[in-house]
Amino acid sequence: MNIQPLFWLIALVIFVVLELISLGLTTIWFAGGSIVAYILNVAGFGETVQVVAFFAVSILLLIFTRPLAQKYINNNTIKTNASALVGKTAKVSQDIDNIQSKGKAVVDGEEWMARSESDDVCIPEGTLVDIVEIKGVKIIVKKKEEL
Repeated sequence: MNIQPLFWLIALVIFVVLELISLGLTTIWFAGGSIVAYILNVAGFGETVQVVAFFAVSILLLIFTRPLAQKYINNNTIKTNASALVGKTAKVSQDIDNIQSKGKAVVDGEEWMARSESDDVCIPEGTLVDIVEIKGVKIIVKKKEEL
């Protein structure tokens, strides 16, 4: 059985359409592999070479270009919900003591359960803190560094 050039063109269209639907950088790499396989088919290379080239190019594109593409494509993603709090300053509204499982802090007008980044650090009410992480419904904080 000989793979016809049309097969690789159809595969290319399918992968591009799937990528446009998902916009998740998932199938575009296989579109690149389809192009190379199509070129090899037109040049007269055998099926085995075409299939191996398809998978090799697809995998290489996935490994080497996906991280770069994600870095630049997702660069302008706006953080939403709780993840947007990381890096912000909060004010402790109830002493934070991890050992006693207590503490609250206010950020952007909302009060959150708060825990210190380190169990051996208690943070008194009124202290300004930096939010370093979100764990479930708690913000993890550290004392704001003095200038």
